Amino acid sequence: SRGVGVASNLLSDDLSEDFVKKIRAENEDARRRHTAKDSAGRALSLEAARANKADIDWSAWQPTPPAMPGVHVLDDYSLAELRDRIDWTPFFRAWELIGTYPAILEDDIVGETATALFSDAERMLDQIIDEKWLSARGVFGLFPANSDGAESIEIYADEDRTEVVSHFHTIRQQMKREGGAKKTRANFALADFVAPAESGVRDYIGAFAVTAGIGIDEHVARFEADNDDYNAILLKALADRLAEAFAERLHERVRNEFWGYAPDERLGNTDLIKEAYQGIRPAPGYPACPDHTEKEGLFSLLSATDKVGIELTESFAMLPTAAVSGFYIAHPDARFFGTGKIAKDQVEDYARRKGMDLATAERWLAPVLGYER
Repeated sequence: SRGVGVASNLLSDDLSEDFVKKIRAENEDARRRHTAKDSAGRALSLEAARANKADIDWSAWQPTPPAMPGVHVLDDYSLAELRDRIDWTPFFRAWELIGTYPAILEDDIVGETATALFSDAERMLDQIIDEKWLSARGVFGLFPANSDGAESIEIYADEDRTEVVSHFHTIRQQMKREGGAKKTRANFALADFVAPAESGVRDYIGAFAVTAGIGIDEHVARFEADNDDYNAILLKALADRLAEAFAERLHERVRNEFWGYAPDERLGNTDLIKEAYQGIRPAPGYPACPDHTEKEGLFSLLSATDKVGIELTESFAMLPTAAVSGFYIAHPDARFFGTGKIAKDQVEDYARRKGMDLATAERWLAPVLGYER
């Protein structure tokens, strides 16, 4: 029987490790195939998913024109200002210390370690700011825009809205929905939250790219030359937190000043961290927008590499790594969501919209494919 062969393989020192790896690989392949088959059976067609898009009354929406349209650069942004906006909870999580700041500092299990780490972080932040180890640079743009009524957002050169300078291609959920209020049980795409051109509503969109990692390589190299891995990692972690704080602070200023659709907003840091404000800033590579290649159009639109020195690698990672980029959508119903698994009809449509061949689109969308390639 097969059981004899299995037992023999497990008992053999020479074969057991390879055999276990083989079985694990087979199990993972079976799991993936089952998931793909199950997802395919539960997916709506793209046409049906579009019929259940977010239900927004565009006649009731009057978008605020940006106070500062076009592209703008923020050079050498105050790190002291960004320090006050740091969300510390992900910082501790990066060190595998689980808990919410500031309560984690009093935690019975990890409190002492967290407190020591926090003290080191504060001390290094003092050096970063006082000795100008890092500088923060950002670029943002605010543009006229409308959706095509499906999954793409057209970004226009100016208020004439005749020249399309870029697109933001989004993905629509295709899972079957059962029950619930339509507002929360729709098959969402981010494009749903930008007024379709056919509505006649003159809507807008924003884009941004920020970094707090300019100058980091020199100091990381210095620590590594001294075999000081702890401080090298600490510096990278703090640069990441400053970049995220920059993204949060810039979004706040966009809402209040630069776009100005929420001029009377008054939120504390806790509410900002909870994103308790109007509008969202979706980022390519995250659950609502899983395709990293959308960064290419975003960077081109902003001239981000030329203006602030953030580069994209072949895999569309950002350098310096302490960087954040994304879009601004202002509609009050705009929300984050995960796309879930998507069907081949949408991937084919997405490839057509992007001007990609199907295999390339499938490669970039691999984590959300609901079928076997």
